[in-house]
Amino acid sequence: MRKPAPARNAVRNAVPGSVRIIGGRWRGTRLPVADAPGLRPTSDRARETLFNWLQPMLPGARVLDLFAGSGALGLEALSRGASEALLVEREPRLAESLQATIERLQAGDAAKLVRADALTFLRAPPHGRFDLVFLDPPFEQELWRATLALLPPWLADDAWLYLESPSGNPVDAGPGWRLHREGGSRDARHALYRRQGDGTDTLERIPEDDQTSPP
Repeated sequence: MRKPAPARNAVRNAVPGSVRIIGGRWRGTRLPVADAPGLRPTSDRARETLFNWLQPMLPGARVLDLFAGSGALGLEALSRGASEALLVEREPRLAESLQATIERLQAGDAAKLVRADALTFLRAPPHGRFDLVFLDPPFEQELWRATLALLPPWLADDAWLYLESPSGNPVDAGPGWRLHREGGSRDARHALYRRQGDGTDTLERIPEDDQTSPP
């Protein structure tokens, strides 16, 4: 869940000390957010809209949260009824903080952290097939295409994909995916896709974030 890093002082001022889980069994729980260059979580408003749309498919779902950062996406999914969330994070400090959060939530075997580079992880044999994937890599590294190319063996036939990319240079999921919902803020495009062949043709927009509101 990392975005392009502005000037160092701007990053320090923009990154909140925590974000909250919005719904479900851990509703209101605060998740720490490290003061790290390029790290800024998806806003509460965008996450709330996203998870309201996903709610019908979340109970029992297997979730893969790549580039997990604070874990806000994967842990929100668990809070709302997903059966398993596999969170992948490479940066040692972020992974250590995320592991502490998982232990504090007493998530048991439902939340599993993998400390690894996401692309290296995806090249290994799949850990089963996942119903929902969160893809929000560091924008400046431009990892969307390489990640999307490695995803198919990990996906359920009717899998969902949340993809976040820069508003000025949006990324499309490409062949095999149908755009289901989209929206954006000043900094990012938020897009929800479903694997083609599910018969879903609706398209709605996530409301734009209020940039004057606190995260």
